[in-house]
Amino acid sequence: MSFEAWIVFAVFWVVFVTTPGPNAVNCINNGMTLGFRRALVGVLAILTQATLFLILSALGITALIAASPTAFLAAKLLGAAVLIYLGVRGWMNAAKPVTIEQRPARSIYLRALAIATINPKSVAGYLAAFSQFVQPDVPIWDQMVVIVPTALTLTALSYTGFTALGAGIGRAALGVVFNFWVRRVMAACFIIYGVLLGSTSVPQGRV
Repeated sequence: MSFEAWIVFAVFWVVFVTTPGPNAVNCINNGMTLGFRRALVGVLAILTQATLFLILSALGITALIAASPTAFLAAKLLGAAVLIYLGVRGWMNAAKPVTIEQRPARSIYLRALAIATINPKSVAGYLAAFSQFVQPDVPIWDQMVVIVPTALTLTALSYTGFTALGAGIGRAALGVVFNFWVRRVMAACFIIYGVLLGSTSVPQGRV
């Protein structure tokens, strides 16, 4: 991968991982309710998903999923249902007093991994990255040596930032009325993302 191609890919990836979506909302929510250090387990789950999707994209699997109307429909409906469920539950729990939760790390990890994996936006984003920016005249695994560290570093920085933001909000609003509305907004975001993802069209990549 040339330096110019790397710059273009890096800029795309910054936009991809900093645009607020279900992962960002989950990181902010984890930071608010778990504290910064424990919430980082959720960031680790997102990095796990990113690594998996990068490998699958290199093998052409995400392109196959996106090209299959049935597979993409199933993925987006499942993702939409989970996000709406999380949103409704968060909305109902927003009135409860805020305490730092003691959820086991495994629960935090699996929830974050599920949110990241079943999000059709991920399939679309990775498909776009590999259909638009990978150079066909260069062996794919030679490019992966550059793509993977770049993508994972930017992903880690972005979602660690969202987690820190949530932790800061949680400390500032702990036990305050403002926290009720922040949590309601986070819950509403999950519901909105679920509805939007449920109406997502099949992404089209460049051949």
